[in-house]
Amino acid sequence: MTSDTWLVAGLGNPGPGYMHNRHNVGQMVVDELATRIGGKFKTHSSRAQILEGRLGIGGPKLILAKPMTYMNLSGGPVGNLAKFFGVSPDHVIAVHDEIDIPFDAVKLKLGGGEGGHNGLRDISKALGTKDYLRVRVGVGRPPGRMETADYVLKDFSKDEKKSLPFLIDNSADAVEEIVRSGWDAAQKKINTT
Repeated sequence: MTSDTWLVAGLGNPGPGYMHNRHNVGQMVVDELATRIGGKFKTHSSRAQILEGRLGIGGPKLILAKPMTYMNLSGGPVGNLAKFFGVSPDHVIAVHDEIDIPFDAVKLKLGGGEGGHNGLRDISKALGTKDYLRVRVGVGRPPGRMETADYVLKDFSKDEKKSLPFLIDNSADAVEEIVRSGWDAAQKKINTT
């Protein structure tokens, strides 16, 4: 297993109809990382779009991935990519929407439960462990009695869209912090802000 290669999977649903949904914020973050390192996504046989690059000159290698399956089936592409590139679970970062965190907040998590997130549950199953890294991008709770599934499959509100670029930027910074500084340092920095 290679120690300087990181697999960063931005979770979401495929197709233009889902592109701006709260559920696709993980893919938005991976798109931001792709802009930062340069290059274009290409289709990989694992049913994902990937971009390979380095974080800075001579920096760690990043495999940015956007599974092209629906969210609940994210595990197949992520597991296959981890195997293909020889990336161990402790170097897999899943970037995903999180309703248990207020909109505009970012938190890091290592292992533990999936909190009802079916995309994470499928990744845990595919990797054979829950011990991979998560960048949890806060989208807030559904208002009133709205079902969670309906809420995450809606686009961000007009007000949210104003600060969404900052949320995406902060989330991409969190991924870079993990890769550059390691888990412990990144968690101390991100989770205390």
